[in-house]
Amino acid sequence: MELKIKRLKCNSILPKRATVGSAGFDLYSSLESPVEIAPGERVLIPTGIAIELPDNNYVAYIYARSGLAIKNGITLSNCVGVIDSDYRGEIKVGLINLSDKAYTINSADRIAQMVISPVIIPELVVSDDLNDTDRSGGGFGSTGQK
Repeated sequence: MELKIKRLKCNSILPKRATVGSAGFDLYSSLESPVEIAPGERVLIPTGIAIELPDNNYVAYIYARSGLAIKNGITLSNCVGVIDSDYRGEIKVGLINLSDKAYTINSADRIAQMVISPVIIPELVVSDDLNDTDRSGGGFGSTGQK
C-alpha cells in the first residue's frame, strides 16, 4: 500500500514512524512563528501536508502523542481526528492545553500521530429486536469492573 503525501510548504516535515514497531506516523507542526497555548485554550496547528489515501477502504486517524499529553497536558481538542479518504486539504491538528501553564508549539514540533486503518462500511438493517446479552442495556460502569 502507498500513501501519497503532498508538501504544501517547502519547510514541511513529512510524517515519520519513530520505530519499526510504531503503529503511527508522527505529525509535525508547520508554523510561521511559535504559537503559545494558554491553559484551557484550543488552537488549530497546521502540518503543511495533505494526503491521498489509496481508496475509500482506508481512513487516517489523528491521535494525541502520549508524551505531550502526559508531560505537558497538551492533547487533541476533539479526542481523535478523522481524515476521510476523499479529503485532500491540509491536515491540521486541534490541540488543547489541559495544564495550568502556557505551552509553546514551535515549527517542526511533533504534535500528534497519524494511524492509517481499514474501514468497514456495514449495510444498515433496521430491526425491532436485538439479541439479548448478559449485559444487555447496562451502561457506564454496569460490568462492575474497576
